[in-house]
Amino acid sequence: METESEPYVRLASLRQLHRAMADMNTARSLADTLQTVADGVVGALGYELACVNLVRPDGDLVVAALSGNTAAEALITGRVGSRDSWDRRLTMGERWGDLVFIPHTEGWVLDDDVPQWYTDGPAPRFEDEWHPSDRLFAPMYAPGPQGGGTSGELVGVLSVDRPRNGRRPGAWGREALQMYAFQAAIAISNARLRSNMQRALVRLEREQQALRASEESFRQAFEYAPSGMAIAEMGGDQHGRILRTNDALCRLLGRPASAMRRYSFSDLVHPEDIGTLLRTSAEGGRAELRLCRRDGTYVWVSLRNSVVADAADGPRFLLTHVEDIEERKRRELQLAHRASHDSLTGLPNSAELRSRLSARLCSQQPQTLPTAVDSMEPYESFDSHEAAFGPPVFDRGHDFDFPPGRDAYDGYDHHVHTVAPAAGADDGTKGLAVLFCDLDGFKSINDRFGHNAGDAVLIEVARRLSNGVRDGDTVARLGGDEFVILADGLCRADAQDLAVRLRNEIIQPIRAEGRAVRVGASFGIGWAHCGMTADEVLKSADERMYVEKRSRPKQHRRAG
Repeated sequence: METESEPYVRLASLRQLHRAMADMNTARSLADTLQTVADGVVGALGYELACVNLVRPDGDLVVAALSGNTAAEALITGRVGSRDSWDRRLTMGERWGDLVFIPHTEGWVLDDDVPQWYTDGPAPRFEDEWHPSDRLFAPMYAPGPQGGGTSGELVGVLSVDRPRNGRRPGAWGREALQMYAFQAAIAISNARLRSNMQRALVRLEREQQALRASEESFRQAFEYAPSGMAIAEMGGDQHGRILRTNDALCRLLGRPASAMRRYSFSDLVHPEDIGTLLRTSAEGGRAELRLCRRDGTYVWVSLRNSVVADAADGPRFLLTHVEDIEERKRRELQLAHRASHDSLTGLPNSAELRSRLSARLCSQQPQTLPTAVDSMEPYESFDSHEAAFGPPVFDRGHDFDFPPGRDAYDGYDHHVHTVAPAAGADDGTKGLAVLFCDLDGFKSINDRFGHNAGDAVLIEVARRLSNGVRDGDTVARLGGDEFVILADGLCRADAQDLAVRLRNEIIQPIRAEGRAVRVGASFGIGWAHCGMTADEVLKSADERMYVEKRSRPKQHRRAG
């Protein structure tokens, strides 16, 4: 075709070009269209090599099709050139209308990431002879709103090489390639549109199929789920009423499905967890709570709600997933107990004791305390009639701080302060007594009979101390042979009586490793009040215990 000059163009050449354009617009897919575009350049326009570089969504161009050389096709198909490199190439060289020709004299500067092939050949013998390093590009622009070849966005770039006649294309060849690139852009745009429409139709059909199958799928997933599931009403007077349950939930709670429909979850939840349930239902979230079985026992479950909404009417019901976590909760409680309790005696340990004591104290010292309290000794002996710092009868927590400038007992004070009994005569004031107990003669038992005997003594002492106090009092082991008792609501005389009673229990013979042994006990009584820290309270009781221990003859403290 390139040998012909305008207006003397053979009809056969026009037919070839028309057939190539028709093939582009009848390809079945985008991939077929791209390959047809490349094949048309080779078959109808008289080039030995043609490559279609397609613009990707990210703007870079990928080699999407190549025709004329299988080796070059295997080498560069699928490779990507950056948009910046292509924009640079399309502004170089000579402009032949919409075409860009970069002669071999300028091609040496093409050091970029655009995929390309290399052809060998002799240097040109005459002016318009094609050089192996010549580059000819035909940008493909989609038609814009106003029409025209370059008024739309770039769709891709046609790269052509090695005209069959060995010459640079003339006026007719350039016009034909430019017209072909424009028609190729239209064909590629239409193929993309058809591809998108086909994908949309396939997606719509799949969605319709999924919609038709959703009811059956949901029914099977709901009924045969290994964990409990329920559907409950949301909103209105019947909020939370159970509409449907699966077999797993019925087995978990030991109730038939017909009976479950008579309840709401608020009827089944543990009274302490009702607030958690209501918040979870409203938020469509998750929570861990206890549900009641048919036999009256409670089981820990993880409850997850999904709010199922109607686009027009808003929320309609809750889909609730109920998982049995009884075993996990049991392990968590065991771990928490191990962290806060002594492994030998089972009593609260030092950390737990300080936590319980700190919960009763705040940093504000009650202003209603007698002035004389400030000058008291911070402890009380086992035999003494002196009072130390004392406790409160009732404590409701420390959730409120005092605003600046407020007194401790103004209208903003929601904390009932821990106070100490007054010094001197017993006026009946009750407080939080802290009894520090240290065993006498325990080391000799360890040394003479071994640690197993010593452990048996500690276990028995812990049992006797626990049996000797009231429900609600705390008996803790600090470590070694030291124990602490927190007894609330005692006056000074009550605390002394408690210490006497506990000491009398401890000094009774103890069976250890097949023999009877005895230990003594020294008690120091301290009193907790707000304004003190837990360590300060324990230190005061500890100091008083040592005062009491030194005040007794050594022979009265021996045991064994």
